[in-house]
Amino acid sequence: MTAAALALDAPLPERIQALAAYSNAHGGHALLIRQNGKTLHESYTNGHTKNEPHRIYSGTKAFWCLTSFAAEKEGLFKLDDHVADTITEWQSDQRRSKITIRQLLDFTSGLEPLFGLHQNDFKDRTAAALKAPLVGTTGKSFIYGPASLQVYHELLKRKLREKEQTPTRYLERKVLGSLDLGPQRYLADAKGVPLLAAGFMQTARQWSELGSWLLKHEDTRSALTTSDTNRAFGFGFWNNHAATSKSAREVDVEDTLDKKWHAQSWGNACLCRSAPADLIACIGSYGQRLYLVPSQKLVIVRLAKDSKPNDAQMLRLLFANTP
Repeated sequence: MTAAALALDAPLPERIQALAAYSNAHGGHALLIRQNGKTLHESYTNGHTKNEPHRIYSGTKAFWCLTSFAAEKEGLFKLDDHVADTITEWQSDQRRSKITIRQLLDFTSGLEPLFGLHQNDFKDRTAAALKAPLVGTTGKSFIYGPASLQVYHELLKRKLREKEQTPTRYLERKVLGSLDLGPQRYLADAKGVPLLAAGFMQTARQWSELGSWLLKHEDTRSALTTSDTNRAFGFGFWNNHAATSKSAREVDVEDTLDKKWHAQSWGNACLCRSAPADLIACIGSYGQRLYLVPSQKLVIVRLAKDSKPNDAQMLRLLFANTP
């Protein structure tokens, strides 16, 4: 355990109770805190129970994004390959032909988000995503939404065709299996294509397995690179890297994402200036959170029903004045 983790130990119980009280007061359903593999706190409130799966909304994105690292390692593609190398119908489009796989996964493709793809009764997500208008500048516009991920699904599907595998089976074998997780709720459209942006339902303990796994795999954490457009996000994970900067701005991610993409500001964005700079997070709508602090071997899961949670306020309760 690092010196930072040891420094956290003494005041941790009272800080945990403050965080638990805040979470409960703001619609919290579950709070699970583990450090170095040991459970420090586990509570279920407001009618939620330990074994009850909970929607994690955009927490789903991270699992699918992790398939890209496995695919690159296997030689299926390189993240900086052009999407049009595989989705050949894009080759004749001067703008689409420049989009890379990495840009699909850090949401800088420039594609319109197409939030309607979230609808459970959508007929053909793939067709809609492949024809999504280019409303931003590829590589320079951060546009958070499901369209880019649905294009990625089609690309992965075509890459796996020779292996007679599906993206869903690949996810289960390469990612979920490593976490001792089975098949998830995929919210398939009429064509059987899953929704990559949301849909999974997990207990706090199940979601924490992703954090615990990442603590053990520094190579994967280091691969969660970001774009110059939004240095606080990459491959489904948000980060607190800017926290140590004098110009750092605490940004409420959910509140900011509620704005139109061109009105969002991500310059020098961090989640909490008081929290460690190596903190990374999966952020799901209505207060769903998975926080991971590698330097302190810390994993935190919060499940909730809360329209406007605030990461800075929650994290400050645990980390304020921590050396």
